[in-house]
Amino acid sequence: MTRFPTLLTRAAAAILLGSMLVLAGCHRGGTKDEVRTADMKSQFDATIQAYKNGQFIVDGAVLSALDTGSHFAYLKDQGKLPKTVLVEPSDDSKVRKQHLQYMARLQLDYGFTVYYDDGGTLKKISVVDTKARDLEDYKAPVKASEPPPQKH
Repeated sequence: MTRFPTLLTRAAAAILLGSMLVLAGCHRGGTKDEVRTADMKSQFDATIQAYKNGQFIVDGAVLSALDTGSHFAYLKDQGKLPKTVLVEPSDDSKVRKQHLQYMARLQLDYGFTVYYDDGGTLKKISVVDTKARDLEDYKAPVKASEPPPQKH
């Protein structure tokens, strides 16, 4: 059996410990698939905002999920389909699960990549993790009308 000198063993242990500390320092503060929204906002081909009840604000107009899908179908027909889309919260609503599910469906149908703003951090919608939801037209809540006046 071969024995290593004590000095050589201690030097190898010190080198191993030093290299582990250097590698650990390289990964400090790193994030995974997350970027600050303010830094990357101008890098997207299209930006839409989430609105109430699963609706979206596209180019200043409030559209249902079905109408948003029609908008992207029109862009595809015109040869102007975006490659990347950013979904931001609007003044009236934050990006909800329903919005993510609709965008996952659009991502499957049209092949673009969708990112969303999650508290100032960009996250990519994964069609594997997010259940794609069928696009629906907006149905306004039914308002109860006043009963007819009664005759006494």
